[in-house]
Amino acid sequence: MTRLLHLDASARPGHHGVIAHGSHSRALSHRFVTRWRAARPDDPVRYRDLGATPPQPVDHDWIRAEFTPRDRRDAQMVARLAESNALVDELIDSDLLVIGAPLYNFGMPVPLKAWIDGIVRIGRTVLFDPSRGDDPYVPLLTDKPRRVVVLSSRGGHGMDEGGPLAHMNHLEPHLRTALGFIGIDDIHAVAVEHQEFGGERLAASVAAANAGVDALVDTLLAETPAPVPAAA
Repeated sequence: MTRLLHLDASARPGHHGVIAHGSHSRALSHRFVTRWRAARPDDPVRYRDLGATPPQPVDHDWIRAEFTPRDRRDAQMVARLAESNALVDELIDSDLLVIGAPLYNFGMPVPLKAWIDGIVRIGRTVLFDPSRGDDPYVPLLTDKPRRVVVLSSRGGHGMDEGGPLAHMNHLEPHLRTALGFIGIDDIHAVAVEHQEFGGERLAASVAAANAGVDALVDTLLAETPAPVPAAA
């Protein structure tokens, strides 16, 4: 059984092609999960709409609670970290993380950054060990293989790795850095481009991204062990 954690971070509700001004990244992530479940209907999916219900951003109360030893946290501190702990628990429980996120002003949407801030946690997803000298950080999410699929949308074009404007794309690199820091480095990406151009260029990019999602589902399914039949 593969446990999916599906996150959407777009500010746009709905899916492109279904409602006016619907989200391209939501459409891609929905396509991925739908195709996956068609092949493996018993795989559980946990869904968080970060765009509609953003995690609370890090503030002074969060920092004070996080850096107070666990056995000395009062009830208010425990409550302030409850959402972050739930986000961490969901990630730890997952095998496949599907992230739908547009590129906003060269980086990730604010709700996705709040999610990242909530799951990169000393003692929970990464260990800080000063005895290791210049490399004191030890990722803790190496207990099992976890894969990540980033499904994005961009107004411009040429922002894939190796593209002429790749240096302006800080979404996928940021996710690779943050998730790799805690032990998840098997990351795949597909994106729609040309949103600001529209017309045939956008339509061609949407078609290519849909085909890319379908191919990625097939590839990852082929690499995934078949589910074990339930005992009679």
